[in-house]
Amino acid sequence: MSKRLGQNFLVNRNARERLLAELGAPPGAAVWEIGPGIGAMTALALDAGLDLTAFELDHGFARLLRRVFGDRPYFHLVEGDFLKTWKAALAEKGAPERLFGNLPYSAANAIVATLIEDGPPIPRMVFTVQKEAALRMAAKPGSKDYSAFSVLCTSACKVRLAFDIGASSFWPAPRVTSTVVVLLPRAHPVAGDDRKGFSTFVRAAFSSRRKTLRNNLKALPPAAAKGEEALDETLVGLGIRADVRAEALEPEQLAAVYDSLVNMGRIPYHSTV
Repeated sequence: MSKRLGQNFLVNRNARERLLAELGAPPGAAVWEIGPGIGAMTALALDAGLDLTAFELDHGFARLLRRVFGDRPYFHLVEGDFLKTWKAALAEKGAPERLFGNLPYSAANAIVATLIEDGPPIPRMVFTVQKEAALRMAAKPGSKDYSAFSVLCTSACKVRLAFDIGASSFWPAPRVTSTVVVLLPRAHPVAGDDRKGFSTFVRAAFSSRRKTLRNNLKALPPAAAKGEEALDETLVGLGIRADVRAEALEPEQLAAVYDSLVNMGRIPYHSTV
């Protein structure tokens, strides 16, 4: 067991069955699992007839998974860090129909972000994350949990908090409550044709919660925001007050600011700021 890798295994079978039900995958569906660990969810998924590709970072657990499930024709193992291996798996196997995982708390945001920013729409993703992270994923403008991560998730997906899982359902027991989150792709995602550039812009807009949107965007390097006049013109044209903070704006409003600045040549398309 590694505290560094955030290994807390879901030992409550009822919770595992509820999670699998949320996945809603028919037999034969291509499914990815992130961080199978000792294979408790893996076994349920394979018994349900799913074509499962599991991504496991821990070499010891990878050996165990091969020994236990290696003779099953619909089990495939990708060993290594998911963030470093998923694109190769995508190129080889194509996009999965479902994706799920009990995500390590330290890596959950990065995993969800890279899937939304860089991946194709996946019909349903189901994650177990720390409750605080789940609240940020689903947060609405004006709430204390609303953040750049909220905008990233809700601009691309419909986010639903399915159910909480107490610490006693895991081994070893974490010091936090976990929540199962369901993500469904939006039919018309906000800034869908420039998701990564929009995400970069939103992170800049939220870079200091105490500052106004205008002041946060003013701090962008000259290559990305060439002059305050364009920013002022954009905000006035969209009917947004100069003293508004990013946390008060809907994803669609932030996208309107972004699109305007891109069209005026003040922010490069597919921003790399």
